[in-house]
Amino acid sequence: MKQKNRIHLKYISSLLVLLFLVTSSFGQDSKPKVIDEIVAKVDDNIILLSDIEYMYLDMASRGAIRGPNPRCQVLQTLITSKMLLAIAEVDSVEVLDIEVDMQLERRMQYFIAQSGGSVDALEEYYGKSLSDIRDEMRDDMHDQMVAQRMKDQISDGVSITPKEVKKFFARIPKDSLPYFSEEVEVAQIVKIAKIGKTQKQEVERKLFDIKRQIEAGADFGKLAEKNSMDPGSAKTGGELPGWYKRGELAPEYEAVCFQMQVGEISDPVESDFGFHIIQLLERRGNEFRSRHILIIPSSSDLDIDLATHELDSIRALILDSTVVFEKAAKDFSDDKLSAPSGGFFLDNSGAKSISVDQLEPTVFFMLDTMQVGSISKPLSFRMQDGKEAVRIIYYKKRFAPHQADLDVDWQKIQGAALNEKKSKAEQQWVIDSVDRVYIYIDDQFKHCDILGK
Repeated sequence: MKQKNRIHLKYISSLLVLLFLVTSSFGQDSKPKVIDEIVAKVDDNIILLSDIEYMYLDMASRGAIRGPNPRCQVLQTLITSKMLLAIAEVDSVEVLDIEVDMQLERRMQYFIAQSGGSVDALEEYYGKSLSDIRDEMRDDMHDQMVAQRMKDQISDGVSITPKEVKKFFARIPKDSLPYFSEEVEVAQIVKIAKIGKTQKQEVERKLFDIKRQIEAGADFGKLAEKNSMDPGSAKTGGELPGWYKRGELAPEYEAVCFQMQVGEISDPVESDFGFHIIQLLERRGNEFRSRHILIIPSSSDLDIDLATHELDSIRALILDSTVVFEKAAKDFSDDKLSAPSGGFFLDNSGAKSISVDQLEPTVFFMLDTMQVGSISKPLSFRMQDGKEAVRIIYYKKRFAPHQADLDVDWQKIQGAALNEKKSKAEQQWVIDSVDRVYIYIDDQFKHCDILGK
């Protein structure tokens, strides 16, 4: 694993604190003191003092500081994270570049949406170009995904029985039972706005024109650099890195690749990401390499009215008792996160009852205008990945503030018990794996007695 030698965006707040410490050291002696430094290593993965300070400040801001030595706890967490990365490399646990690019693009679209939909506003806030922001976040995104995949492997197969859930709940002292604030069960059905017929024809016309230029001798790579709206592949001439198997890319994209001859260029192909023309570079069995040029329609090209009409029809079927909301959400909703649960917003434990302060602000304020059991009319909104969409909201239940109850809060308690069991499995994995990696801890943290080091 390569060491990171540039300052990541996530360290801005902690480095401001460190800068203050450096500045305040002037006047005490003639030389400024070096504050940031390597304080631990796990194989080739380093942990900086600024890493610890950042996480400590973040925990403090959330009121999550626990115990007498919180920085020792932070270092323990960071070392565990680096162990996951180091052993994932040895065990060949991988995350494909395309997976990182897709997740990173969703994150960037969310940031842009949070900046009022303006790329300029986001760039002004960070003082960097969108490309630089993306590049600085990419390594961290990759590491997070690898570590999470490793954790998933460790806890794979961990399950919990109803008897274990009851034992877990019984261990909690009555005076220590959590008190839940107002909670609700709220679900949604989402239709993402699709491109209008006229606008679709215009995008396809542009891609057909690019295809004709390539067939007439123009360089695919240069046209991809100039025209493609895929930030990950445009700078490499449209080529997606490495080989891909079935199920790793958009289904529409894959279907075309397995139908083409090597060197052939497709007609325009529509997927959830936009419109592509694709060139098949190589194929061996069920694997292929390809490059593409992607055009993503702008918001002004999207047909909000069509999505609204679709939801009006679905809402009418639900109100007529032709179909129940949960079934309609699973069958028709375009939101891949909420559709599997019948459209319900879930809390961190996977429970349908969710605290009102965890709801999106727009949904929270919408409930004030609704009766329990009602379904809203279609409303336009922007999804976290920046896509324009329309949704209907089902306000199913409301729970008044109450102390944890095994019957009422079964899903939450079950989730907490399962998380505890998974956490124990991860702790045991750390103990069992500590000899598989080299761990160095600086003397200033020796008192933490981390992993017995």
